[in-house]
Amino acid sequence: MTKSSYPAWIYDGSAIPDPFGYGERAVKFLRLLKHPASTAPGRAFQLYPWQERIVRAIYGPRHPDGSRIVKTVFLLVPRGNRKTSLAAALALLHTLGPERVPAGQVIFAACDREQAGIGFREAANIIRADKRLVAATRIYDAHNSAKKIVFRAEDVTLSAISSDGGAQHGRTPAFTLIDELHAWKGRDLWEALKSGTAKVADSLTVIATTAGRGADTVAAEQYAYALAVARGEIVNPAFLPILFAPEPGDDWTDEATWHKVNPGLRHGFPSLEGLRTLAKEAEGRPSDAYAFRQFNLNEWMANSRDPLFDFDTYDARRFAEDLDELEGLPCWIGVDLSISGDLSAVVAAWKHPDGQISVKPWFWVPGDDLKVRADRDGVPYERWRDEGHLIATPGAIIDQSAVADQIRELCARFDAQEVAFDPHLARPMMQSLYDEGLPVVEMRQAPLTMGVAAGDLERVVNGRLIRHDGHPVLRNHLQNVCASRSESGLIRMHKVQRTSRIDGAVAAAMAVSRAVAADSRKSAYSDPEAEGLFVF
Repeated sequence: MTKSSYPAWIYDGSAIPDPFGYGERAVKFLRLLKHPASTAPGRAFQLYPWQERIVRAIYGPRHPDGSRIVKTVFLLVPRGNRKTSLAAALALLHTLGPERVPAGQVIFAACDREQAGIGFREAANIIRADKRLVAATRIYDAHNSAKKIVFRAEDVTLSAISSDGGAQHGRTPAFTLIDELHAWKGRDLWEALKSGTAKVADSLTVIATTAGRGADTVAAEQYAYALAVARGEIVNPAFLPILFAPEPGDDWTDEATWHKVNPGLRHGFPSLEGLRTLAKEAEGRPSDAYAFRQFNLNEWMANSRDPLFDFDTYDARRFAEDLDELEGLPCWIGVDLSISGDLSAVVAAWKHPDGQISVKPWFWVPGDDLKVRADRDGVPYERWRDEGHLIATPGAIIDQSAVADQIRELCARFDAQEVAFDPHLARPMMQSLYDEGLPVVEMRQAPLTMGVAAGDLERVVNGRLIRHDGHPVLRNHLQNVCASRSESGLIRMHKVQRTSRIDGAVAAAMAVSRAVAADSRKSAYSDPEAEGLFVF
């Protein structure tokens, strides 16, 4: 049984090591701060018990020489739990509190200038609430200028930066607060800050974020790692995961789940009545339910708000299946060729005697400006290329001869029944392969044809008939599918957003649909009257 990832230690009263008293020191400093919105006497900064436990867990544990054990914190908490206030207070702990380093750099990094400004202003307002801190610091907060706070006595600087700004290489932060990582575009700032912290002894990075969506962003990678550490699958004392999120079996409509994942609810924030209103509005409105589960309950979601596929089922159908094992099975091939920006995809589907269908994909992308494409699409093309999941052909457009060669190889090796193309972009390749004797067929990507194909793929995936090897590009493309249905029940697959790619999902639908439709004793290629299909 999988170990729980929930941070029960926050409530169980267990001892948190603090051999040098640094955890206690941090708590005392935070309690000395003031907050302009505080309802406590003297506007004292309100550090709630669950927050205090987090602070002690970060700063208390130490090596025998006094250096910190915890170097990275991943704090996943829903909206409305005063994450920004705690983050700002921690930044000040390192700017003018006992964790400061003379001439040190403290970074408050967010997805854009507006978000970075929110955290910065929270820290600035805490300072402005105390005349002593105002006298000890200088705040630079002019419109359209760099935002920073300087602790005069020791030249410690807190700077607000954003991932949509310019390059940040050369920074060497002693403390970095990564705010709402799920909303970051690209990897440049993340990589620059991570490399910068390696240059500073005893540096600390705190990632404070709400849940995101998808599996191919920096945030998703960090969340997956945090989940593995929390479950004990990875042992890393330097990484502290604090995941206020639902676990398998938790009902998102149950208020007990709301209290479980919102640690502030017992103290009156967020508003319980507000959550009830949002949950009521989400009944029967899938997109609202999606947003409620992601932002208010902290559930990591798929890319699409209207997903076609059940990814718990999909992930459970992963098999380490060698191509050699498929050589005796009939094979159908779907091809989705691209224009300049998209990927080209070939997906092969092998039909087993018991009705299961194994799929294997191949993908191509233009090799020029691959990093630019990765940042634009929000996926790790360079890593996928290096891991062999993606073929980058030289130049600004895909070399279609590489795609044709892969199709030839598949047809030579396997019992290929059909190679299905949408003829719109594929006429020259189709003619060439047909002339070579390959079983080329037209499968137009028209609403009727593709509606049936998408429905077939949905039933094969959600009906536990799919077999796959966990190919990350194919999974990403399936996650990017947003589904709508006509009055007649036909499915139309859309992209989640303009930069999303679904080429692999389209090719998979083509291949799987032909495999489903075919009689195992007769190829649809030999039946020119097959509905929606034209022999080339």
